[in-house]
Amino acid sequence: MLRALEFLCGVFGSCVFYFAGISLMLARMYGTLTIVMRFFSALPLWLARGVGRGLGFLAYLFVRRHRRTNLAEMARCFPSTSRRELKRRLSRVYQGMAVNYIEVFRWIGGKQGELDSQVRMSGEEHLDAALSRGRGALILTAHTGNWDLLGLWASHRVKLTIISKELRSAGANRFWMEARARCGLNILPAHQSYRACLSVLRRNEVLGFILDQNMTRMEGIFVEFFGKAACTTPGLAFMAAHSKAPVVPAFMIREADGSHRIEIHPPIEPPPDREAETLRAATQRYTRLIEDVIRRHPDQWIWMHRRWRTQPLPVEQMAPVGVKEAIE
Repeated sequence: MLRALEFLCGVFGSCVFYFAGISLMLARMYGTLTIVMRFFSALPLWLARGVGRGLGFLAYLFVRRHRRTNLAEMARCFPSTSRRELKRRLSRVYQGMAVNYIEVFRWIGGKQGELDSQVRMSGEEHLDAALSRGRGALILTAHTGNWDLLGLWASHRVKLTIISKELRSAGANRFWMEARARCGLNILPAHQSYRACLSVLRRNEVLGFILDQNMTRMEGIFVEFFGKAACTTPGLAFMAAHSKAPVVPAFMIREADGSHRIEIHPPIEPPPDREAETLRAATQRYTRLIEDVIRRHPDQWIWMHRRWRTQPLPVEQMAPVGVKEAIE
């Protein structure tokens, strides 16, 4: 779900609308984002983060779309947590997302050294072990912590490629794609890129997958996520089975002091074949790992994403698991 940048633009637009009566012009989005980047890059880090938390709190108050659904899903996933605490968590989610993108603006605005000192990593030996096999590595991650900063930070250390959808706003898409490319992050389109993905792995490089997005029935298969069916791409399992590349789970988590910790887990062996049930079992295993991380850090996941929107039909027919266009 690469819609978070658009969400941040919506935060700014909502705040300006409510407090100044002026909306951002989409036709000038590229220039607007450039100005925003320069503004936040000029501030001290502590002040930029403080502004981000403030903007996030305003977004929580005024961007109310799907709020009831978000809280209902949180209550289902954490039944012993009070509604008051769930609201606090959701507020922290909005604040964290705003801070995330302010940090990304600062990174692409020339503050890499400052933010680099704010990141520590554990488990690097697991990625080294995976790459030592010579088949590349498939990174399993999710929208936890500052996931975009994870990609930008990692691209300075390994040859990293990610699969990315285009943003709806042409200006925002141009800004974001150019910024990533300048930072050394290789990007492949979400569709018609299967052969290019295999080429990345054959060069013994790293290919990143975000696996916590809702899919359509034609694109995904159903696995359990927090006790409820969630339509999930089988693309990671399919590619691992085809390429024989190991899957390495890696997640970025924000610490209490605002710094970041990257957790790299031991490699997961690729599925032995590309049979439907084999791929479903592998996708379920990957999804369970993501759930475990979210359970430990429930206020660092994007609960506003409608993860369970696609539900099985009464007699559900599984989408063709071998469809290469499904990888995202």
